[in-house]
Amino acid sequence: MLALFHGLEGSSASHYAQAFAHWALQNSLELAIPHFRGCSGELNLAPRAYHSGDHVEIDWILKRLAQRQTTQPLVAAGVSLGGNALMRWAGEHGAAAANTVKAVASICSPLDLAASGQAIGQGFNRQVYTRMFLRSMKPKAMAKWRQYPGLFDAQRLNAATDLYEFDNVFTAPLHGFVDTQDYWAKASALPHMHHIQIPALALNARNDPFIPARSLPKPDDVGRHVTLWQPAHGGHVGFPLGLPPGHLAHMPQAVGGWLMEKLHHG
Repeated sequence: MLALFHGLEGSSASHYAQAFAHWALQNSLELAIPHFRGCSGELNLAPRAYHSGDHVEIDWILKRLAQRQTTQPLVAAGVSLGGNALMRWAGEHGAAAANTVKAVASICSPLDLAASGQAIGQGFNRQVYTRMFLRSMKPKAMAKWRQYPGLFDAQRLNAATDLYEFDNVFTAPLHGFVDTQDYWAKASALPHMHHIQIPALALNARNDPFIPARSLPKPDDVGRHVTLWQPAHGGHVGFPLGLPPGHLAHMPQAVGGWLMEKLHHG
């Protein structure tokens, strides 16, 4: 079974989730795509949401999937935010992670959240992608405020023009962090990747607009169980194959094939 964790404001309807679903069907592999809190179309009930380093949530989900799973061992992949949270979990649990999953993979994940946060807050990214994310995230946050009036400073949140300020007002304090800097430092998977004790794949294109190539993990930054794939091209969760606009089957085939090898051969 493959558990696939989506990215920021993603869902089971995201293009990469659909591509993985098609791949899993072709390979007779069961697939679970959990939704982070608030991303399924329903507002969650607790006075919190989800965040890039939510390894406690990852742990809860993976352990329940593993308990229910009797016919196929479990592997897991995460895209962007979901991949950082998954790698953060693998680093946190070390050798004990093998009791739950056989292997993990992160895809275009911001493993150094400070570097990626700075990149998405500048230039074209700020004008296009930051605005796109905030158009989705602000209404959800305000719905949470209506559930719990006074939970955060609504005026400051509505005035936020970048993810740094949004995280300062909403994400960081709601999840036990002092501020954005504290959140990004503690939630980043990169400092914990030396502690990963199960097969792990980190795939990052070197031309990803959200993730500076200089911030990508180097072999010395990770333990011996971690494999780094860093192709020159692919963008952010793209990796199209064929004539433009290309198809997106190549990435699930490559990542899924790597996970299947670990599933069957260890």
